[in-house]
Amino acid sequence: MSTIHLSAPTVNPADLGKVAVLFGGTSAERDVSLMSGAGVLQALQSQGVNAFAFDPAERPLQELKAEGVDRCFIALHGRGGEDGTVQGALELLKIPYTGSGVMASSIAMDKVMTKRIWRFEGLPTPEWRMVANAHECEQALIALGAPMIVKPAREGSSIGLTKVTDASQCAAAYAAAAQHDPEVLCEQFIEGEETTCPVLIVDGQAQALPVIRIVAPGGNYDYQNKYFTDDVKYLCPSQLDADEEAEIQREVVRAFKTLGCRGWARADVMIRKSDRQPFLLEINTSPGMTGHSLVPMSAKVAGLSYEQLCLHLLASASLDATTR
Repeated sequence: MSTIHLSAPTVNPADLGKVAVLFGGTSAERDVSLMSGAGVLQALQSQGVNAFAFDPAERPLQELKAEGVDRCFIALHGRGGEDGTVQGALELLKIPYTGSGVMASSIAMDKVMTKRIWRFEGLPTPEWRMVANAHECEQALIALGAPMIVKPAREGSSIGLTKVTDASQCAAAYAAAAQHDPEVLCEQFIEGEETTCPVLIVDGQAQALPVIRIVAPGGNYDYQNKYFTDDVKYLCPSQLDADEEAEIQREVVRAFKTLGCRGWARADVMIRKSDRQPFLLEINTSPGMTGHSLVPMSAKVAGLSYEQLCLHLLASASLDATTR
């Protein structure tokens, strides 16, 4: 499975029509979205696509219809862009868009709902507790053990995330997460190696791309290290055992299908040091496309350039089957 090699998309840019690249938005990940969108827009224009920038924070979405837009490339991250809301608006406007539909986008944005479904389907994900205050956070630490991750249930890019090692840290950790979302998730920390694996729909089938192993300074893969430093090492090929990489790829494809995702996504996976068991953390249905982003890195190893990846995704833009 790890030996996948992709071919450049055979698509005529003129056939893609007028394209709006949606980026910016109002979420906590606005700055990252601006970087993703700028890269996608430049890539599509360089391939001859009639593409232009559209920021939903500055213009109402209904203007897309007035502009005669034929399809949208969604480069929005976080709430208001990755959570099914924009997808629902585009469904009503009958404008095809990249990535997952309304339901899968909404579920995947909610880490708790995602974990509940994965657990029901027998997919491995760390133990967790939902908490409503600092005291419950302390109780979760007793139940889950230290260290523990405290994070908003519906945010991305490690925003509002704290690694807790002692009960004295719970109040501040809870406050940091609750600042971004009233739903706060406490999650068992998996000691081991951090990896991520993209999934791409190719010829109608979900295929896992090469796994990326992430080596962050001090194991701290936070917002700053993700986007604004060059201190993180990304290993792709991952240098994992071939069977181990294939197992991760299988689990990630199952995770993708279980939530009903389409188009593309990227799942984060921890490999437990003690027994090499992989654990699914979350899945991103509108992954980053910045200079530090991981899907383009993996796609390049599989044979697709950044520009070819953007074309492939744009060509896959669609509406939910029930609304076509």
